[in-house]
Amino acid sequence: MRLTKAIVSDRPRTPPRTATDYLALAWATGFFSGYSPVAPGTAGSAVAAALYYAAGKRGLFQPFALDTVWGWLLVAALVSYTGVWAADRAVNFFGAKDPKEVVVDEFAGQIITYLFLPLAPGVAQLNWGFEAWVIAGFLAFRALDILKPYPAQQCEALRGGLGVMADDIVAGIQASLLTLTLAKLVEYVVLA
Repeated sequence: MRLTKAIVSDRPRTPPRTATDYLALAWATGFFSGYSPVAPGTAGSAVAAALYYAAGKRGLFQPFALDTVWGWLLVAALVSYTGVWAADRAVNFFGAKDPKEVVVDEFAGQIITYLFLPLAPGVAQLNWGFEAWVIAGFLAFRALDILKPYPAQQCEALRGGLGVMADDIVAGIQASLLTLTLAKLVEYVVLA
């Protein structure tokens, strides 16, 4: 009986009706990773990190090339902008201010976390440097997203989809600066 209640409670209260509604729901839930029964925010971040890692390993971008910053900045802006739209619709679907199923905000924050990798070229000299960067960025973002240091927590007060997205965008910026600082420290200590 408890399992049935859990499954029913995860369903949208106001069901999607149009193709656009279904698209918004799929995007807001991070391709349905937000329906994870355990830690949906972590699941959404893990999907975003895995997509970033796979794209880098498949050669879709050069992780340590400085010119990739602009491309990833554009991706982060698009994910954030469309995430506000999708999260705004999902707030209505689920009838909650910040539904746990909505993880597109984790997608945006995780992508923002990885923006500054090209500013740490020394990491490229390390065995498994790209992998270490992906894992460190994932852990930094999850920690800061959960702790929500100033001003991330204050951003949750914004209304609708913007409130859903803003705290994770701020946490992503904070995590990117933390990860870059750690990378520079590694460069200084290990590669000096």
